[in-house]
Amino acid sequence: MQLFPEEEKLFVKIGMELFYQEGPIIVRWLKDAGHEVFLDLKLHDIPNTVEKAMRGLAKLGIDITCVHAAGGIKMMQAALRGLEEGTPKGKKRPLLLAITQLTSTSEEEMQSEQLIEVSLEKSVIHYAQCAKKAGLDGVVSSAWEVNAIKEKTCKDFVCLTPGIRPKGTIAGDQTRIVTPEKAHEKGSTFIVVGRPITQAKDPYRAYQTIKKEWSR
Repeated sequence: MQLFPEEEKLFVKIGMELFYQEGPIIVRWLKDAGHEVFLDLKLHDIPNTVEKAMRGLAKLGIDITCVHAAGGIKMMQAALRGLEEGTPKGKKRPLLLAITQLTSTSEEEMQSEQLIEVSLEKSVIHYAQCAKKAGLDGVVSSAWEVNAIKEKTCKDFVCLTPGIRPKGTIAGDQTRIVTPEKAHEKGSTFIVVGRPITQAKDPYRAYQTIKKEWSR
């Protein structure tokens, strides 16, 4: 963050690694500095536990958070209740998204390890429909499924896309990747970019390049 101009207000993803080390203080620090926060903890537990956890997270003033759709409709509904109950009066409830299938998961792995016999796309769409039924705002999914998700849910259903790799960068452990430009073409609402920025020699320059690709 110190490598970015102070006036540059960002949408920052805080994942498990950072949150588990620094705790809520890192969220408050970013919010006080005027940034928006996607708290990416991917909750997946029994409904009662998830509801209480979300109630606490909502008090941090986060803008987006998420749960695993595999936790089921009741769990997702409980997460939504927790967010609604925990959001301070006069404040907007954080967007709640559901994880469909991780972008590191291939169709072969999903079928052999999770014993889901349908195609990867059908699994993603099914989870998206469950999230919509539960009242969630959208899903986290690869850009490759965005069009199908919106067709089966609604045009305004939020699709946040990880697995973004600018032209000329390596895929890493992601298998279903796209460029920022391609994600925009396919209808993604937001994109998440990690290592191509954080591990770049010049993170701010990398960030600016990605913004340009995304807005083409």
